[in-house]
Amino acid sequence: MKKDTRALAARALAEIAIRGASLRDVMNRSAPQLPDPRDRALLMALLSEGARWWLRFDAAIDGLLEKPLRHKDPAVHALLVLGLVQLEVLELQDYAAVAATVEAVRALKRPQLAGLVNAVLRRWQRERVSLIARLDAQPQTRHAHPAWLASALKHDWPAQAEAVMMADNREPPLMLRVNRQRTDTASLMDALQGAGHAASRHEWLRDALSLPHSVDVTRMPGFEDGLFAVQDGAAQIAADLADLHGGMRVLDACAAPGGKACHLLERAEIDLTALEFDAGRAERIRENLMRLRLNARIVIGDAGAPAEWWNGVPFERILIDAPCSATGVLRRRPDVRLHRRESDIAAMQLQQRRILSALWPLLAPGGRLVYITCSVLRAENEAIVGELLAQQIDAQRVPFTLPVGQPAAVGWQILPGDGDLDGMYYAVLHKQA
Repeated sequence: MKKDTRALAARALAEIAIRGASLRDVMNRSAPQLPDPRDRALLMALLSEGARWWLRFDAAIDGLLEKPLRHKDPAVHALLVLGLVQLEVLELQDYAAVAATVEAVRALKRPQLAGLVNAVLRRWQRERVSLIARLDAQPQTRHAHPAWLASALKHDWPAQAEAVMMADNREPPLMLRVNRQRTDTASLMDALQGAGHAASRHEWLRDALSLPHSVDVTRMPGFEDGLFAVQDGAAQIAADLADLHGGMRVLDACAAPGGKACHLLERAEIDLTALEFDAGRAERIRENLMRLRLNARIVIGDAGAPAEWWNGVPFERILIDAPCSATGVLRRRPDVRLHRRESDIAAMQLQQRRILSALWPLLAPGGRLVYITCSVLRAENEAIVGELLAQQIDAQRVPFTLPVGQPAAVGWQILPGDGDLDGMYYAVLHKQA
């Protein structure tokens, strides 16, 4: 019997938004249940936009129900949220969206609630203008960001906060990184365009190609041959800032899933150690290296405790993609806004300080360390690097500018949407000889 896509999406969204499951994990479990690629595409759209707009439409549903369903029947509550997502975000035809959502209640084996679901969606349509005005009155429901994050953005980036939250809610382009060890940008672009993909060169990222919409990259020419990888342009900047030369001994700390490590290897013939604390995530590094035909030493270990894995030979380059709040990548990981808490930031700072201070001694005199986060919060970025500069007399900041973004007190901040890139922070430090 064919699965009802909306019913499947409702159960999955309830897992994500109410029970705290990962969008990626839930999608990976749910998609194989739908053999038709069109159904899988709808499922992905429903889950991505459902997570992205949950904080807006979850509040709206509360205002449309006399008695909440969130805990009594979470799948039906999530289905109602998805009903509004279909009407307001995916902009499906009103009749089809309502009818299909009501039918999904029956697929959830809740036929007694079909009338309620129909009534709620019809009421939304009747009172839409006033209901939207009410949601738009507060940042949390206007932009579907948690209140603490909206406040933090306004504190750290008062002139850009609104634009950042708007960018978080737009579909990002699909960005590819060309594996220059196996092909070149022009050749891959020609192959993709020949297969019907609207691939174009990036304006200033030399290894990047951009496509307007997400597609199944595993079906694209060159994927199995390791000619490219998926990586947002903001992350591709790391290889430029590393300033690599052949033969260098390089450490990529916190390396999983391996995108930056692979990019470094594509740029130069280097001796690379990819360090990762989690053995399961380290397996993803190995898989990416194999597909791209690259070689690195993978080490399972704690970046904050190098005595456990370091052989005492200094590195000429160290890349630290530090664990962080991921507040710069909400457009690609919309479920982060549902799971991240304000209290998480202090714990992240402890990890960031610990890793940065532990790895600084491993850098050779004259070497370069690149500190990176996908956060937009100053407390995780310039504050952490500023502390190290104050503590280490041999640490010197390396000034640089990028075509997009803005200077931070230390380093450079790309905010979500700057140049249509993800949010990313970079600081470059030189160790004086």
